[in-house]
Amino acid sequence: MSWGKLLQPDLILGDSILSLSPKLLQHYNLKGLVLDVDETLVPMSAAEVSEELRQWVEEIRPSVALWLVSNNLSQNRISRIAQSLNLPYILGARKPSRRKLRQAVEAMGIPVEHVAMVGDRLFTDVLAGNRLGMFTVLVEPMVNPAKVARRHPVRTVEVWLSQILGASLTQQHNFTKPDEF
Repeated sequence: MSWGKLLQPDLILGDSILSLSPKLLQHYNLKGLVLDVDETLVPMSAAEVSEELRQWVEEIRPSVALWLVSNNLSQNRISRIAQSLNLPYILGARKPSRRKLRQAVEAMGIPVEHVAMVGDRLFTDVLAGNRLGMFTVLVEPMVNPAKVARRHPVRTVEVWLSQILGASLTQQHNFTKPDEF
């Protein structure tokens, strides 16, 4: 498989994870979600989950199985976030390695093609999910409102490199009208 295909998300949400709706999941026949944590669910500078995220998890939970899989090694941080959302978790995943993603998918008991890897990074989340044969969803990073002007230089470089390698990260894949789903 080419690098362009490995770095190509199946869905570019064009917004934060909070826009991922049960209708959209149903549209893609998704039964499970593996969720990245840092900047996908919670800004790096935040120690607690937002009330909006907690509400989103409660809205999504009846539709799909949920697991947190993070590259972060902080047992304290990731376990606190997972416990506050009442979700199982794996830390130290070393994405783009597939091993920990496979572990989460197997724990769900759902065929891998019906599980999405949801994250904010192309070279970790999307690459790992595509390597395992998962549906991949790229979301915009969660930012701390107090630091809203913050740039994401790593993500900017990832997008640029992905496009050079053949990934098509254009509007055609981007759902900017959450009302549709």
